[in-house]
Amino acid sequence: MQKKLVELIGVTVKIGTTPILQDISLTINKGEQWAIVGRSGSGKTTLAKAIAGEQFHSGKINFYFNGMLAWVEQQHHFKNLSNTSDFYYQQRYNASDADKTLTVAEVLTGYKNAENENVFEHWIDKLHLRPLLERPLIQLSNGQNKRLQLAEALLEQPNLLLLDNPFLGLDVEGRQTLHQIVQSIISTGIHIILITSPGELHEEITHVAVLDNGKIIEAVPKKDYHPLMIPSITNLKLLNDEFIKKLQVTEKPAFNSAVKMIAVNIRYGETQVLKNINWEVKRSERWCVSGPNGSGKSTLLSLVTADNPQAYANEIYLFDRKRGSGETIWDIKRNIGYVSPELHLYFESQVNCYEVIASGFFDTIGLFRPVSDEQHEKIILWMQLLNVSALQQKFLSQLSGSQQRMVLLARALVKNPFLLVLDEPCQGLDEDQSAYFRKLVDEICIAFDTTLIYVSHYKKDIPDVVKHYMELDNGSVLS
Repeated sequence: MQKKLVELIGVTVKIGTTPILQDISLTINKGEQWAIVGRSGSGKTTLAKAIAGEQFHSGKINFYFNGMLAWVEQQHHFKNLSNTSDFYYQQRYNASDADKTLTVAEVLTGYKNAENENVFEHWIDKLHLRPLLERPLIQLSNGQNKRLQLAEALLEQPNLLLLDNPFLGLDVEGRQTLHQIVQSIISTGIHIILITSPGELHEEITHVAVLDNGKIIEAVPKKDYHPLMIPSITNLKLLNDEFIKKLQVTEKPAFNSAVKMIAVNIRYGETQVLKNINWEVKRSERWCVSGPNGSGKSTLLSLVTADNPQAYANEIYLFDRKRGSGETIWDIKRNIGYVSPELHLYFESQVNCYEVIASGFFDTIGLFRPVSDEQHEKIILWMQLLNVSALQQKFLSQLSGSQQRMVLLARALVKNPFLLVLDEPCQGLDEDQSAYFRKLVDEICIAFDTTLIYVSHYKKDIPDVVKHYMELDNGSVLS
């Protein structure tokens, strides 16, 4: 008889009266490596939190090993030098404020001692963290943060490693590197529970559990698993003439170029993040910006969205107006709809989804003024289009990653902006949601003559309407 490693018996989670997990029972034996897959919003992250001891639940979770469990959660959380998490969104681009946050080296120092020095150095190099040791945490890219999270977990030398969607936000090379890391982790005898998408099943995985609507509907050896075990969704709507009429804006844009950069350079201390960038996005053009993690994409977008104060030291034009010529940040933002992978982290924990979407009219992180009847109607329409109507009174912090993403997409779209800036918008969405969203972006751009800047690591996630491409590498535009 196989020896048990982890046993879940009747695990149930409710938030208020809403069931999130229902009667989950699963046995993981020693020597097995499990993946838990399912559609976005199926309950995978809640299950990971329950196993990690971070989510109240009924039922039992029994562990049959000595040692510890390490959890690498989907989102990163870090504190500043005052030991608080009180950050504002633009802070990562302000050099003086960024200095108030811990560096990678300061975070990892606590894990190093005389006994584990070789292990410490091994993982620092394996995870490509050495060049980042002096970087403030708040200036790390999403992929760089993921590598830091992995380092913290592995330096605990756990018996069981629980990875919640670790591939989110990683570029192609980063995903390949992580697959290699997972293989080396397993070879050391550490067990893995991998919460992931169906397309990220590592070759060392031996068993797969399929979660749907909070229930395990299949739990099989990997050889018996097929992606068709995961149900698809078919009830999503696209734009029609009635929606377009209701959402149409009467004001027409009067600009020729949404963005124009001339020999732009951005530097933080000794690190040059952008190098001699020349780029123009003309009205009605749709661009894809790509590049590996840490290549400068987020910094580039921060110049477009008026979040980076170094714009004033460069020659940058937004909507035909030079930065620093008397315009306010709000003059710029009222023309832009924006989504980033980390935007949800800056909202208060008890702001509901209606308020999040409504804040898109005012470009604020939170809702601080009443909405008009016309604005209310548009909020309701976008919630219907993005299939989040049932979430309007739920707190953003209570939602799954994919639900948060769809709510923030509605926030970006609600004012029907002239320029739409979407930074990895399909990150965390399942295949059905991603396909739907790409089609919706195509229709929005065509129906409303919307200018688009779209960031993605993967060609499959790029909408058909995109016809212009720019690739960054190490802060420079590749020719």
